[in-house]
Amino acid sequence: MSPGSPTALHGWGRTSPSVASVRTPTGAVEVAEAVRGAGDRGVLARGLGRSYGDPAQNAGGTVLDMTRHRGVRRLDVDAAVVEVEAGTSLDELLRVLLGVGLTLPVQPGTRQVSVGGAVAADVHGKNHHVAGSFGAHVRWLDLLTADGEVQRLRPDGPDPELFWGTVGGMGLTGVVLRAELSVRRVETSSVVVTSERHGDLGEVMDALTRLDHEAEYSVAWFDSISRGRGSGRGVVLSGHDARLEELPEADRGAPYAVPPPRSVAVPLVPPASLVNRLSGRAFNELWFRRAPRHPTTGVEHAFGFFQPLDGVASWNRLYGPRGLAQYQLAVPHDAAAVVPAVVAAVAASGHVSCLNVLKRFGPGTPSPLSFPLPGWTLALDLPVAAGLAGLLDRLDAMVLEAGGRVYLAKDSRTPAHHLAAMYPDLPRFAALRRRVDPEGRFASDLARRLGLLTPTPAREAYP
Repeated sequence: MSPGSPTALHGWGRTSPSVASVRTPTGAVEVAEAVRGAGDRGVLARGLGRSYGDPAQNAGGTVLDMTRHRGVRRLDVDAAVVEVEAGTSLDELLRVLLGVGLTLPVQPGTRQVSVGGAVAADVHGKNHHVAGSFGAHVRWLDLLTADGEVQRLRPDGPDPELFWGTVGGMGLTGVVLRAELSVRRVETSSVVVTSERHGDLGEVMDALTRLDHEAEYSVAWFDSISRGRGSGRGVVLSGHDARLEELPEADRGAPYAVPPPRSVAVPLVPPASLVNRLSGRAFNELWFRRAPRHPTTGVEHAFGFFQPLDGVASWNRLYGPRGLAQYQLAVPHDAAAVVPAVVAAVAASGHVSCLNVLKRFGPGTPSPLSFPLPGWTLALDLPVAAGLAGLLDRLDAMVLEAGGRVYLAKDSRTPAHHLAAMYPDLPRFAALRRRVDPEGRFASDLARRLGLLTPTPAREAYP
């Protein structure tokens, strides 16, 4: 393995870059060598860099670029399981799976995520209310721990605590080398999608609640700018995997067709964010009006339904040199009133978000850092601008009061003293870390910023 070179890294939000020594191992021996030789600032694995904030950065330390550690090692079509290297992207994996009538049981909003990253962030999709998160479908994973040894972990194996501490553990328990996943059979690579337009947020939330019992997939986009009677108006999409007879007749001869990778990209970072009050208002109006007034149902490719933004590479550049902050919260069912309160606060703030997503969550996993909880999750993409920190601090207060939390894979600015209240199992995670990594070899900017390894006691969270 070549010696590391100092490289500035940032997350997808392009905020808070830091410099680390980046090394590119090609196998477990080289990963072990880097872990054993980690200096005072530690070491961290990185996939495709799609976390929004700083979870995949390690200022002054070592970052292992795992993207050469890729490929499908074994695919058992009859048993519907696949063994895959951790640096493989979900895009690469899905192209293999769909070709033989299989698919991933959980798909996040982008396929440009590595399998190791999907485990570390325990990503979720539009079917969390019925399928849970990515970690729920991991049969086993190989983890290279701080002693340089590889352990095969299973949810029902001899060390389930380390398995679940790795799922959603943000890369802080070791380096995931490979995993075996349960996958799912499909008759086609398409989804039957129903689109409903609703005039306010209450109608949107009622529709999503109804769809818990009716739809395999459900998600809503909402308008974050309109106020008054139309506050939170939106479009609810629901669907199910298309059966062969549901495809247009002309497409039935190639039911597993997959579009080729696209090369359309935003070429440059503009001098200022192109997402502003004027463009945001126009986008929100257009996106709402383009949905038909009455519910309609059609068939579209799964890639377009699950990952609509993957058609444009580097779309994060549209937010200009200051970047964007994605704020994703989860609150329990009995705190549903937080959702309209957050939407109203954002609309009144003058800050603009165009990519506004509302979904329902089912139960989380046994992971001490599990983000999902039974209730609601809401995500906003906000350009970094003066006053944004104050707005997000106010949203934090609402989430805390409701017993909710923010998603660590998206976070770039939450104060450390909020974490113990948001993640009450944080001491359990810290104890696990002390057991498997007593010298603190694995570290990240996010871990240091939030005190994930030495958590603030909950009683000190509210001075």
